[in-house]
Amino acid sequence: MHMKSVEQLGLELSRIAIEGTPTLARFAAWVQDHHAEVAFNSIRGLADIAGVNSNTVIRLAKELGYDGYDAFRADIQAAFRSRTIGYAARAQALHNREERDLFSELIVANRTNADAVFSTEMQSLVEGLVGPMLSARNIYSVGVRSCYSIAHYLSYVGSIAFDNFVTVPAHPGEIMDQLSRAGPEDIVVAITFAHYSTEVVRACQIARECGARVVALTDGHTSPIAKGAWQVIPLPMAGPQFMPSLNSAFIVVEMIVAAMAARSETAANNVRRFEERIKQFGGYV
Repeated sequence: MHMKSVEQLGLELSRIAIEGTPTLARFAAWVQDHHAEVAFNSIRGLADIAGVNSNTVIRLAKELGYDGYDAFRADIQAAFRSRTIGYAARAQALHNREERDLFSELIVANRTNADAVFSTEMQSLVEGLVGPMLSARNIYSVGVRSCYSIAHYLSYVGSIAFDNFVTVPAHPGEIMDQLSRAGPEDIVVAITFAHYSTEVVRACQIARECGARVVALTDGHTSPIAKGAWQVIPLPMAGPQFMPSLNSAFIVVEMIVAAMAARSETAANNVRRFEERIKQFGGYV
């Protein structure tokens, strides 16, 4: 069946809230104000939060014309992806959930994300980055807040094996200071997702104005950093946790660096010399 819009669902839920059996009508009315709970919960989790049984959840999905709950939830999730997702709404959806049910959903979501990351399409995207990144004059990594950890990991691990990775900016003003020196021979790897960080969006604008190639690690092609990017890596970030999952971003970064090392004639020696220096000065216990 075709995906239903939130507006369509709202009209149908209103109808059921008026015409449905008392239990189904109450649940339909409740769902109208709790889309986030539908988007980020399993049947059992949603039933517990709404105070109904699992059969009522399934009955509502069927009454709305879906084959089952998963299809209903997929439409709600698609609607959330088309607009900014509130972290508070996601956190509220976690309230009073049973850990066993929550952990089961986390496991399923992470497996689904991993399947997308390890798909043939994603591998082709990563393979297309390797040659240009090896030959780039400089590789800049830009991420703030939760995405700073990904940017730092890329620049740190990359710099161990290669000479063209620039230390990730960590102080106010450094992002602009660095990228204002970028040029056509450079690559900027930018990481952000909804809510999109202003600093990273601006960094991509500066990079493009300077002629640098932008690799956008983000949650989809509608992201503001995807516009005008040289390459877009759409990250699967599904999961019930209140912040979108960053696991796929770390995996993609690891794939990039590993593939670069596999093609490089100097990476292994650079890593060996790094290890020797750290051991020499007591950096490892």
